[in-house]
Amino acid sequence: MCGIVGYVGYRDALGVVVAALRRMEYRGYDSAGVAILDGTGHAAIERRAGRLSNLEEALDAAGPGVFAGSTGMGHTRWATHGAPTDRNAHPHQDASGKVAVVHNGIIENFVELRRELEDAGVELRSETDTEVAVHMVSRAYAEGATAGDFEASVLAVLRRLEGAFTVVFTHADHPGTVVAARHSTPLVVGVGENEMFIASDVTAFIEHTREAVELGEGQAVVITADGYRVTDFHGSTEGVHSRPFTIDWDLAAAEKGGHDYFMLKEIEEQPGAVADTLIGHFDQTPGLDGRIVLDEQRLSDQELRDVEKVFVVACGSAYHSGLVAKYAIEHWTRLPVEVELASEFRYRDPVLDRSTLVVAVSQSGETADTLEAVRHAKSQKARVLAVCNTNGAQIPRESDAVLYTRAGPEIGVASTKAFLAQVTANLLVGLALAQARGTKYPDEVAREFAELEAMPKLVDRVLETAPQVRAIARELARERTILFLGRHVGYPVALEGALKLKELAYMHAEGFAAGELKHGPIALIEDGLPVIVVMPSPKGRGVLHAKLLSNIREIQARGARTIVIAEEGDDLVRPFADDLIEIPSAPTLYQPLLSTVPLQIFAAEVAQARGYDVDKPRNLAKSVTVE
Repeated sequence: MCGIVGYVGYRDALGVVVAALRRMEYRGYDSAGVAILDGTGHAAIERRAGRLSNLEEALDAAGPGVFAGSTGMGHTRWATHGAPTDRNAHPHQDASGKVAVVHNGIIENFVELRRELEDAGVELRSETDTEVAVHMVSRAYAEGATAGDFEASVLAVLRRLEGAFTVVFTHADHPGTVVAARHSTPLVVGVGENEMFIASDVTAFIEHTREAVELGEGQAVVITADGYRVTDFHGSTEGVHSRPFTIDWDLAAAEKGGHDYFMLKEIEEQPGAVADTLIGHFDQTPGLDGRIVLDEQRLSDQELRDVEKVFVVACGSAYHSGLVAKYAIEHWTRLPVEVELASEFRYRDPVLDRSTLVVAVSQSGETADTLEAVRHAKSQKARVLAVCNTNGAQIPRESDAVLYTRAGPEIGVASTKAFLAQVTANLLVGLALAQARGTKYPDEVAREFAELEAMPKLVDRVLETAPQVRAIARELARERTILFLGRHVGYPVALEGALKLKELAYMHAEGFAAGELKHGPIALIEDGLPVIVVMPSPKGRGVLHAKLLSNIREIQARGARTIVIAEEGDDLVRPFADDLIEIPSAPTLYQPLLSTVPLQIFAAEVAQARGYDVDKPRNLAKSVTVE
């Protein structure tokens, strides 16, 4: 949600900033803007509602030289306070035009601060919470103990702001300096040679450097062309620790690679995402019998053995991955597992204590609802294990153990390869718990891991169904609604399939546990209604297979068109499938890694056929950093 970039160096800042904003479009936005300092006490600012192309047209119209300079910043905004208009777009300036700010998140006490500014005669020109910050810095710079000190003025204002926010400030009288800070929402420094970057996402500067520094909670940073300095909000470096790291992917990973959309590329990358998530998580050191290992573990095996209950907290697709985890963890460990929407978790006062393990699943590691769920769990003395795709993000930093998914950058807003990597990681969490608790012997853990290692090749085989799935999608692209049915682990897959269609094609779609049909949803069935059914294996789940066949008969009798995803060789279902999509045979708990893939391809093709942008669905953001 929102993309932020700042630059100080020797290059043309406008080119660096606009290219960075282009790479961060996937985060979701509804307006964009830039501020460039020319080094002579002047700041050139342009803002436009709508797509980045609107901003680029305005910049081109301004003519050469207007936006010249080697210090600048940019922003893509996802509206929270005020409509997505030119007036509300970032950057915002003070009355003098000298101070500028871009901001991600929410300043929760902005009403109080706005009233204070208005009482002092300051005229605010937007409806945003952001604008109060730039006027406050301007006042701090003009008067009092911080007068004339840009950094001190920013720090003084930061100490008054409440909420979850990332802010970046420039001052036209201090070219070559950018001051930024984070409180809950992400911010990272890019370290180059004679140039420095600041951004909400490493994607912004990966073209120029792979050396980065992750800022911690409540930290500020001053960047100049020759370095950076990290402090707390009081300007002290004592006890302030930031984390340098090297980005382990390159620009090619964040580009389309010849595909029409990032999402199509990312669907094809899923075999690698699953394989990479497994790498390094099974220790076969002689004498240890083979063990599942996490990336970071500040929990002892005894603490894992003491776990009496597991909560999985997540949002969106990550929540669906947690539903899959429930089946696996309960089956392997005999521990009760609850899967909770992170946005509801802390507000219903869940029963937590030292014997509770909370598994927090988040692609970005910065999802606000999930982060607050983690903090609530920690306050109740529960243990927290994070599953995350972003090294060093806030949720892993605040957790007792971490398992990183290795999906690489996911640019498409609707999750695909990150979802499969989360399912994989959640299964590893289940095996780690079973191993620690002794509910699976070492040879059983090794056998399960070997089965998981075979999955990438099977995912690759599922991708071969793409032409058939796309043909079905084009036939159904103008339908008003599509239903999805599943049982056991097929139920979360049905939910995920429906979510993908809602996100990408803006269609009404619902996922149901098939056994619930006669308890209400069967009333929706009418002649010609498409229903996608995720079948369990007739071998692994024979009883459930028979039950789902009965459900298919029920909806076919009422005129539904059935599109069935079933295991190869499942001849029992063939007579009841108007369209049959076959996937390889796999252990029941691992089937979601296969059956989800056709549903992703289906949703993307329906969206394309309806003329929608697959990578940037309306109203959605990739990283949701406000509650």
